[in-house]
Amino acid sequence: MIKSIYVGNLPFTATETELRSLFETHGAVQSVKLVNDRDTGRPRGFGFVQMEGDQAQSAIEAINGTDMGGRSLRVNEARERNERRPRRSG
Repeated sequence: MIKSIYVGNLPFTATETELRSLFETHGAVQSVKLVNDRDTGRPRGFGFVQMEGDQAQSAIEAINGTDMGGRSLRVNEARERNERRPRRSG
């Protein structure tokens, strides 16, 4: 079963290739997605990696708290996003 992994506190210079390489040491990576701000297009400092269940758990335990670009990564299993209210334009 594929698990989605949340990766937070990423340096804003991180690339999908770097993130894939970091996780591939723990198993096959299905996909990598860095999240950008929809208004500015700039990185938001987090992303998601999809891996097989056992490999995903191993990667979460191994990578959580490790340093990337001077920042301590927060890595855990992604939770379903709560329904968000529409943005109000100011």
